[in-house]
Amino acid sequence: MNHHHPQHTIDIDSRLVTTGAVLTVTGAVVACTGMVIAAVAVFSAGRRLIRDMDVPPAQQAAIKWQQAKEASRAGMQAWQSASDAQNGSLTN
Repeated sequence: MNHHHPQHTIDIDSRLVTTGAVLTVTGAVVACTGMVIAAVAVFSAGRRLIRDMDVPPAQQAAIKWQQAKEASRAGMQAWQSASDAQNGSLTN
């Protein structure tokens, strides 16, 4: 008995595959170029913004940190004063 199994082959149009690959690579190059241009624009705008500031960001951060410490200290003192006043009124 001779069993003959037909072989199935896939017929791929290599021109279409090549065209698809070329278009994909071209699209990737265009997308990467667009991302680089956008990143340069954002980076340049950020540098201009920082350069045009009256007070540099590091100095602003130091000022805000000092203000936060002073506010915290004042709040703690007010809380302790209120607590001392309340404790004093309970013992009298």
